[in-house]
Amino acid sequence: MKPHPIISAVDLQKKFKVTTRGHSSRLLTALDRVSLHLSTGETLGIAGESGCGKSTLAKIMAGLLMPDAGKVHYNGTPLSQLSQHEKTFFRRKTQMIFQDPFSSLNPRMRIADSISEPLKIAGMPALLQQAELERIMSAVGLSKDAANRFPDEFSGGQRQRIGIARALAASPEILIADEPVSSLDISIQAQIINILLQMKIDYSLTMMIVSHNLLILRHICDRIIIMYLGSIVECGPPAELFKVCRHPYTEALIASIPGLHTSTAVKIVLLQDDLPSALSIPSGCRFHPRCRHAIDICRHEIPDMVEYADGHAAACHLSNSLYG
Repeated sequence: MKPHPIISAVDLQKKFKVTTRGHSSRLLTALDRVSLHLSTGETLGIAGESGCGKSTLAKIMAGLLMPDAGKVHYNGTPLSQLSQHEKTFFRRKTQMIFQDPFSSLNPRMRIADSISEPLKIAGMPALLQQAELERIMSAVGLSKDAANRFPDEFSGGQRQRIGIARALAASPEILIADEPVSSLDISIQAQIINILLQMKIDYSLTMMIVSHNLLILRHICDRIIIMYLGSIVECGPPAELFKVCRHPYTEALIASIPGLHTSTAVKIVLLQDDLPSALSIPSGCRFHPRCRHAIDICRHEIPDMVEYADGHAAACHLSNSLYG
């Protein structure tokens, strides 16, 4: 029996109005019919190039952004149907960690106040607040003397620890991290990832992690979703994706990982040109302008998402002929 989805999305669509050089307004497609689910206790990775809609998806799942169409469900109920009290509960139980921790912290608030704010909102007595503050700070590797300092006194890695501590102070069920380590040095990245893994165990968290780094996602996720120009093109367990991927875009992303493959010629052939503009989504399979395998049907028909193994699905007209 499969675990119950704690949060899910059905046919999410989101467009943004942007002004071009000629001062005319056009619509940028950020998400197009995106559906997914997270089972209780699962860690789901969202991967793809910059501009593919990952961050927009994360914000909608966290309730920070409203979709134009489609719904997010929390424990089976659409967010739009929750009562005000239930929406407040959802916001407390679904916390987000941002790529830039400094911009998410109030520069005028001491770290102790920033981390303790969710505890105060929850009505926790002052004495318990102090004990909980010290416990959380210790869990993320922050010393006691950090409590009375301000955000600009910390390094990027320390600020991300503060962001994680603040999220954990709300006693969340779901933690959504948007590129939590992309701006950090490699050694610091490993420390932050290890903290997230430990927090998942200690707090029984369900996690959604957005990253362009597939190696990180392979290490920490139960499933990975591959996005391209606002759409999901493949999803599956990391071992399955890295062994037998089912979409040329996934193949290209894996082939481009430094050190994973020895043939540079393969890397160059697999992913051609830059990501097309989301202001003008290609017809048919949106990856076809960059795909070396594309045939006529790819240019005119949108491929269906087909499941090939338990939890492993892809949207590609040529998947069977290319990957068996």
